[in-house]
Amino acid sequence: MATDTAGGQVLDAQEGEALWFFGTLTLVKGEGAYTIVEQRCPRGMTTPLHVQPDDDEAFHVVEGRASFHVNGEWHEGSTGSTAFVPRGTPHAFRADSDDTRVLIVTTPQHMAFFRAAGEPAAERRLPDPAPPDMEKLMSAAQQFGVEILGPPPD
Repeated sequence: MATDTAGGQVLDAQEGEALWFFGTLTLVKGEGAYTIVEQRCPRGMTTPLHVQPDDDEAFHVVEGRASFHVNGEWHEGSTGSTAFVPRGTPHAFRADSDDTRVLIVTTPQHMAFFRAAGEPAAERRLPDPAPPDMEKLMSAAQQFGVEILGPPPD
């Protein structure tokens, strides 16, 4: 159960605003000067190659395996691995296991992109498999400072 503290909040594992974003279940775990989200991803979910000119982003693999395309190369990560992507760095992310869980630390502006490109989750589970709504994604990207550079890198 969520517990409010003096100026903060403590959330249990299943708590936090829930979004379906780009085939993932995205749980908002904290917001302030930075935002923390947990993404639960199906195997094979891969983001387009993109860059955030104004937003740093860090990924920490909590469970499973993930790969990070940074500076033109794929880097594999497993439970406990962390990838930091400074603002202005082209990157992509791929879930390499059936139940990949990643904590993402980013900016409130980038969280606004997640909300605009996603939708409130009807249930706390992965969304049904479907192609991403690229028109909605591109509109949100333009609004919140994300540049989509192309399809996922090979």
